[in-house]
Amino acid sequence: MRILLTSESYLPYLSGVTVSVDAQARGLGERGHDVMVLAPRPASGATVEDIGSPGPEPRYAWLPSYQLPHMAPAGYRMPLPNPAGGALAEARRFRPDVVHAHSPFVTGVVARRLARAVGSPLVFTHHTRFRDYAHYLGPLARPGALLGDAYVRRFWLGCSAIIAPSTELGDEIRARLPEHARRRVVTIPTGVDVAGIRARAPVDPRPLAGWPPDTLVVASLGRLASEKSPLTILEAFAIAARRHRHLRLLIIGGGPMEADLRERAETPTLAGRVHLTGRLPRPDALAILAGSDLFAFASRTETQGIVLAEALAAGLPAVAVDGPGVLDSVREGIDGRVLPAEPDETRSARFAAALDELAGDDVGRASMATRARADAERFAVERRVAQMESLYRALVAPSHR
Repeated sequence: MRILLTSESYLPYLSGVTVSVDAQARGLGERGHDVMVLAPRPASGATVEDIGSPGPEPRYAWLPSYQLPHMAPAGYRMPLPNPAGGALAEARRFRPDVVHAHSPFVTGVVARRLARAVGSPLVFTHHTRFRDYAHYLGPLARPGALLGDAYVRRFWLGCSAIIAPSTELGDEIRARLPEHARRRVVTIPTGVDVAGIRARAPVDPRPLAGWPPDTLVVASLGRLASEKSPLTILEAFAIAARRHRHLRLLIIGGGPMEADLRERAETPTLAGRVHLTGRLPRPDALAILAGSDLFAFASRTETQGIVLAEALAAGLPAVAVDGPGVLDSVREGIDGRVLPAEPDETRSARFAAALDELAGDDVGRASMATRARADAERFAVERRVAQMESLYRALVAPSHR
């Protein structure tokens, strides 16, 4: 099949969405399909680097792009509001059998027009809980969230299939759709390169941070922004570290809260026990993650939480706050701990208690690590791409069309 993937952001900017689109594009190419990615052109001088997803590089059609001055992180390129020109003509000439949008906005509208023009089904993956990012709109947050919800629901209704990356999100989407449209919702999580994670040589973070070799390292990985709740992890670690002198916290990633977290990490009770790596290339981030002992996850805004699957595949038991996609990844008491999200005011204390428990239970922690690594094939990107391929084939079948 000829498959067109459209995305509002793309590599070299790293996010759950860009990693997912790259993995899907290369995975489909590995299975013999002809794949084109339509996305905003990288900044001048920037190139799309291989981030480790298995499979051949897709072809690209680049839309004119720009960098938002304040709201978006550095490197996040946006497509012009009404793109025109060579990229769209190239996508039309490609004549895709399936058009798969990974955003409902500028590139989603482009995807819908292209699908109609060539008579192909439109598939949409709902990657982002847009309401959870409304705070970036300041005083317009509430009306922006309401307008966004209405717009996205309308976009869903124009799709042949809606992909939810987690069971919980799939249920939420169905509840917001009329009954006749609910069958269009399919749950297919983003897969990870399990074989590649297992084959990657771990990098020990202890010498890099100046920690003793017997240190027990708790790691987090992700963008350091309020919606990812990095302060919950730091506060929980501060409580647990009082009882476990060998406990250390490794914060992998960068973002708008990085400076505040560094300042907090220099307070007398935490100084020398918390290390922030800053933004790292993806292969380096996964290697240093694999050299750690426990994984901490507190984000409440995910649709899946790809980093949970990556950490478990690397053999790290996870301590996670319950939220969309978490129970699809972490199995309570088997390869980690899943903590109730409510009430808010005691979340850090509950997280600290779980860290305390696992830090003091070497046997239980080792058992969880073994199960996490042994059962990681359930996250394999090859399995998820095969599910996507089956969906595409059903949509392009003459009986369906």
